[in-house]
Amino acid sequence: MDQALLLVHNALPAEGLRLSAASAACHQCSYQVLAFIPASNGSLRKPSTVTVAVDTQHPLTLLLDGFSEDRELCKFVFIMGTSVSLSLSSMLRWGSSKKKVLGKILWRSFLLILLGIIVVNPNYCLGPLSWDNLRIPGVLQRLGFAYLVVAALELLFTGAGAESVTEMPCPALQDILPYWPQWIFILTLEVIWLCLTFLLPVPGCPRGYLGPGGIGDFGKYPNCTGGAAGYIDRLLLGEKHIYQHPSSSVLYQTKMPYDPEGILGTINTIFMAFLGLQAGKIILLYKDQHKQIMSRFFIWSIVMGIISAALTKCSKDEGIIPVNKNLWSISYVTTMSCFAFILLLLIYYLVDVKRLWSGAPFFYPGMNSILVYIGHEVFENYFPFKWKMQDSQSHAEHLTQNLTATTLWVIISYVLYKRRIFWKI
Repeated sequence: MDQALLLVHNALPAEGLRLSAASAACHQCSYQVLAFIPASNGSLRKPSTVTVAVDTQHPLTLLLDGFSEDRELCKFVFIMGTSVSLSLSSMLRWGSSKKKVLGKILWRSFLLILLGIIVVNPNYCLGPLSWDNLRIPGVLQRLGFAYLVVAALELLFTGAGAESVTEMPCPALQDILPYWPQWIFILTLEVIWLCLTFLLPVPGCPRGYLGPGGIGDFGKYPNCTGGAAGYIDRLLLGEKHIYQHPSSSVLYQTKMPYDPEGILGTINTIFMAFLGLQAGKIILLYKDQHKQIMSRFFIWSIVMGIISAALTKCSKDEGIIPVNKNLWSISYVTTMSCFAFILLLLIYYLVDVKRLWSGAPFFYPGMNSILVYIGHEVFENYFPFKWKMQDSQSHAEHLTQNLTATTLWVIISYVLYKRRIFWKI
């Protein structure tokens, strides 16, 4: 899939060649030698030939030079292929004590983490699952912990009657000012993330390194994958208990394991979940005040966008803190939140204001999100969600298979919705 076989013919009678390549998706990477092509031994009719398998998902720059004199002959670009708002207030209004609600929060978080370790773990394991190679972090584990922190924060610092805008002297900031202890806590977490990311000494690596290691940054820091985030995971969890297939390993040829759902990035996941809670507060506090709600969504989007532009200098790989999903950098969170608030604004306008759309069919999986997620993880390799392809390298067939699986899960969630079957934790 997304590979080509490159045939290199050398008809030069006395010149051996060296073929190197650099991927356009590999930021600041040095050229990696693909093959050595010997001279043709004086025969123009029978040139020496070497075949090399190359990745076609991203453009490649190929470099051809003579390895005997280390002189560059030519360079060319080889292009192929294509590239939670929390409803705690409702529970409190129905008479549940804070102690009981906290118990529910702890139980939900525990179930999410348990499901992530027991159900999802086998998909990340290289061999038979055992305690020696059990992956501790994960998507559901991170969601469970983020939910625990944000829900507990909302429960502990939300005062009674906070949903009434008219009771406060400054209605324009009713979604922020009454919750200043929460903001102090969240901003403190961000300061901790910044200090650990940029000040923590990592053996053999520069302070504040945010790169992929391996051959990235021209191979200067091969064992620094993930910087402080990777170091903390390997130090506290051990190399065997984190993700064993770094998503950048193919491009950057990294040797150090790195977990994209690791410990340090969880801080920024908490921040992103808190921004989702902020959106929920806006809807609750300004109920049926459409202009107030939409204007606040728009302002939050602009604020997040400005922060992202400042941190990244409006670039893909440069800036103070580049956008990095694997690290869950703060710029990644602000960028995603910027677009999320804009999207939420549009959906709110279409569904709640103009009532042009009910939200179907997307809200059906949303009503059973955990069931759909776990079901996909368990049955993703079973028919009819997956089948043996006629051409495993066909993008069209892969797309058809993925669209079929997605459609089936939407249908399943619709049937469950009609039968009023909901799996909640």
